Amino acid sequence: MSRTKNVFISHVSEDDSVVGDLKSLLKNRGYILKDSSIVKSKPNQAKSDEYIKSGILAPRIKWAGSMIVLVSPDTHHSKWVNWEIEHAQKSNTRIIGVWANGAKEADLPKNLELYADAMVGWNAKSVVGAINGRINNWSDSDGKLLDRRNIPLYSC
Repeated sequence: MSRTKNVFISHVSEDDSVVGDLKSLLKNRGYILKDSSIVKSKPNQAKSDEYIKSGILAPRIKWAGSMIVLVSPDTHHSKWVNWEIEHAQKSNTRIIGVWANGAKEADLPKNLELYADAMVGWNAKSVVGAINGRINNWSDSDGKLLDRRNIPLYSC
């Protein structure tokens, strides 16, 4: 039985193949991810940062039921990932961080630390549980549960 989820996968372009790996991981468990994010194979042609944010990214984030932030060693350097997370938070979109192989806690984007609803390992059951709102825990990159963070979340 296939279950479809509308998501926006926030990631750095160097991780396009990892996005495919995540979709395959979930597909093997009967879940289809309909991803509205931008990938190199389907780039946008816009030149204005403001247009990219308001005309391309914002509607795609709004369409998605949740945002998955794919955390790899380079994710925390991306101004786009941090903007996407902040916009999702302001839009009341569920935000889930997923550790890619090789990522460590130091690799977390600032806004993910502030606004994520859950942080899970590379595990289909955990990712689906977080998307569905059944998992709201934070796990480290090895899957070990972390203490609940006492970071206040605010909607603007």
